[in-house]
Amino acid sequence: MFTRLAHQHRQFIQDLVMNLQALATVLERRGYLASCYTCGQEMNSASFMVSLGDNHLIRFLVSDYGITWTEMCDDRELMKLEGAEAINQLQELANLLKTEVCQTNLETVTHSTHLTKTESEVNF
Repeated sequence: MFTRLAHQHRQFIQDLVMNLQALATVLERRGYLASCYTCGQEMNSASFMVSLGDNHLIRFLVSDYGITWTEMCDDRELMKLEGAEAINQLQELANLLKTEVCQTNLETVTHSTHLTKTESEVNF
């Protein structure tokens, strides 16, 4: 039983590390300063950081020993969460990204529609 639980825990950590790497890539593409470093090829730990601007920094650490979310502003710790609470906060960050992408897409569609109407009015 414990061997199975240990294996599941390792799998969970590896999945979390892969998701952190993907999140860092998406954040970089959106123009944020973000990084995700892992130790070795086993992907059993990672250090994820993102700067949200105005000296606002988020650090997420994951390893076999634990999971922590630390939010800092002006080099002062604002919030530190561990375990499931830290993962929930990471989900909130991902949700903000989704909202930002949806708003950007909506603005693009609205802008394109406006341009199309303006162009058709010019043709008449």
